[in-house]
Amino acid sequence: MSLSNLSVKALLVLGICLVGRRSLASASEPPKKIAVIGAGIGGSSAAYFLRQEFGPSVKIDVYEAGTVGGRTATENVKGHDYEIGAAVIHPLNLHLKHFVETLGLSPRAEVKTKMAIFNGKELTFEESDWFIVNFIRMLWRYGFNSFRKPGWVEGILGKFMSIYQYQKLGYSFSSVEQLLHAVDADKLLNQTLEEAMLADGFSQVFINDIVTPNTRINFGLNAGLNAFVGVVSLADGTSGLWTVEGGNKRMSAGLLELSKAELIQARVISLKTSPSKSGAAANLYEVNYVGDSGSSHSLYDIVIIATPLHKGLSDISFSGFSPPIPSHFPGNFQQIVNTLVLGKLNMSYLGTDQKASDFLMSDILTTDNKALPFNSLASVGPVKVPQGYALPPASESKVWKMFSARPLSEEALGAIFESREGVWVKPWLAYPSYTPPLRRTPPFVLHDRLFYVNAIEWAASCMEMSAVSARNVALLAYNRWHGQTHKIDQEDLHTRLRGEL
Repeated sequence: MSLSNLSVKALLVLGICLVGRRSLASASEPPKKIAVIGAGIGGSSAAYFLRQEFGPSVKIDVYEAGTVGGRTATENVKGHDYEIGAAVIHPLNLHLKHFVETLGLSPRAEVKTKMAIFNGKELTFEESDWFIVNFIRMLWRYGFNSFRKPGWVEGILGKFMSIYQYQKLGYSFSSVEQLLHAVDADKLLNQTLEEAMLADGFSQVFINDIVTPNTRINFGLNAGLNAFVGVVSLADGTSGLWTVEGGNKRMSAGLLELSKAELIQARVISLKTSPSKSGAAANLYEVNYVGDSGSSHSLYDIVIIATPLHKGLSDISFSGFSPPIPSHFPGNFQQIVNTLVLGKLNMSYLGTDQKASDFLMSDILTTDNKALPFNSLASVGPVKVPQGYALPPASESKVWKMFSARPLSEEALGAIFESREGVWVKPWLAYPSYTPPLRRTPPFVLHDRLFYVNAIEWAASCMEMSAVSARNVALLAYNRWHGQTHKIDQEDLHTRLRGEL
């Protein structure tokens, strides 16, 4: 049938269909350019997830002023690299496991470790090679507290793990509170770990002797930190932890390559809105930066910030935004000094008369003693170890890692070590100071198409949380770009999607 024979009604229907299809095509066009600021695990995984969501045509630029990997970093000691940043991966860290498998990386060969607890005067607990010995010791002093703890932690993490299913189905959240509410964990932000555990029947002595040493090594605080980050800390105290062969920073480098993003070695100094030259209703974002070749700028449809917007960590200014966006959000990041010492331990410092040749404790945790100069002391292996490698006894010179709130004095180092061949110091503004109640976290959405990965750190800071946030932000960007509001901040997801999940 020719067009001339079509009725006016048919032409109208055809015209409406064509207009509708054209409008749909226009709405579904991907963005042309996306910027990611920061190339740590948050920024690199954001680039990877953005590529998955928006496809091959979008150009992704990743800005990094320092080293790719961010707070995953290594330090070279006498020809061998050692983790000096984020160190361990939990068996339930599904995003990180996916990255390692997709990138063809492998877990580092397992190195056997043994734990002891030090109160500043003596070792109050030493782990045995024999399970039954450890069982009897813990049962005698703490009853069933220590055996209830793994189930208590896994119960909370089990609920949190529903986030992976929500993300698989494309759901996203515009705030940390909304995300944690969806996994029934929001109430843990405004109570302490101590309060939560006491309410569930754990004893004060168990919290002081066993729980606090764990939170001190991971977050430099006692059990008075917020309960959610406390649970994350306790998860890091379980078995099955691992690290990437060659260093965890390899994940960031691999994800950038896999995302086919362009790495721009430059410091972003400001962001502002810029009218679109194409006449589109939405403005573009102008990213101004300084690199080796001087100052420059580029325009983007979407911008992802994956570096902490806090004093001492970034100084990005924002102009032309309504409401205004602060350069620094309120709250403080906590300094943790990571010190590597190649030397021999002074056994008398630990208050033990054991021979150094017989002392095989690798991880020495500490109770909440203000007089102690460090939070933890651990004998560590390099990021590349041969199969069958074992940590040497304390009688041999080896690498010890210490976390402390302040740089260790020469006097302190002299007391802790019998001899030293070298000292390497790395201070970090490592994570927020987790003191509840948490009034409000920064938002994931800073502006229409401007998103903030590091908002998640105010709930808990670790590599997997950064990856969860990166996935959430990539989904937010996609859902908001395509107007899929039904995929954002939905209530009762578990109940409504029970059949689908």
